[in-house]
Amino acid sequence: MTALAPTTHAPATAPAPTSAGFLTGLVVLSRRSLRHSFRDPESVLMAILLPVMMMLIFVYVLGGAVSVDGGAPARADYLSYVLPAIALTTAGFGASYTAVVVSNDMTTGLIDRLRTMPFPAVTVLLGHTVASMVRNLLATVVVVLLALAVGFRTDASALQLLGSLGLIALWILVITLVFATLGMLAGSAEAASGYGFVLLFLPYLSSGFAPVETMPGWLQGFAAHQPMTPLIDASRALMNGQGAGGDALIAIAWCAGFIALAIAVAAYVFPRRTAR
Repeated sequence: MTALAPTTHAPATAPAPTSAGFLTGLVVLSRRSLRHSFRDPESVLMAILLPVMMMLIFVYVLGGAVSVDGGAPARADYLSYVLPAIALTTAGFGASYTAVVVSNDMTTGLIDRLRTMPFPAVTVLLGHTVASMVRNLLATVVVVLLALAVGFRTDASALQLLGSLGLIALWILVITLVFATLGMLAGSAEAASGYGFVLLFLPYLSSGFAPVETMPGWLQGFAAHQPMTPLIDASRALMNGQGAGGDALIAIAWCAGFIALAIAVAAYVFPRRTAR
């Protein structure tokens, strides 16, 4: 009899895991961030109470004492003047929460867990950015509705109003990306909450709450040439039915520069902070 040669079988190879994809990861992590933020009573109260308190304080405490056009002080005029600054200041405080949650995810092992899942790890940053945009746009809606409730009226066209809100939304994107980057750089959530604190004061050192001409001479140069002043001036002009002029282009240029810087820093630092 002829001996049969033993039959050899090639070892079965496990199929490669199917990636969930970038968009799926972004949706999942955006929902996660939104759920966490809305379950946090402090962040919800901040989003609602901060614009309410700022509106009431600046309109009813300062509105009768500050003249914005050289005439007698009037609350209605001051409300139209200060509304964009309140919206942008509220957005800044709302975006600062992003730095804390990004820092927590960077230091508590979430990135390591994502490496075992079919999600690109960078979607954790983008998810927090999307969630912050949603939260702060809702806060902007609260500001506008409250302004209408206390007497804001305008002759602006729908296109002008959309342009004004578009500039505010652009700054919300900018400040969110900046705080997300700071959260990635910070070594702890406490440090993350402090790094961007100076950015929250930029609206106060601009034309947001008082004309630049009323400030001391040594402060006027900074107030006139920092990014918040053209942004607020352009948004205010459009919101009140006027032309934005060159302020809109200057504001967009500032925003584009901040976005490019934040993306460049994140692209350089994130792979190094998340390396094995």
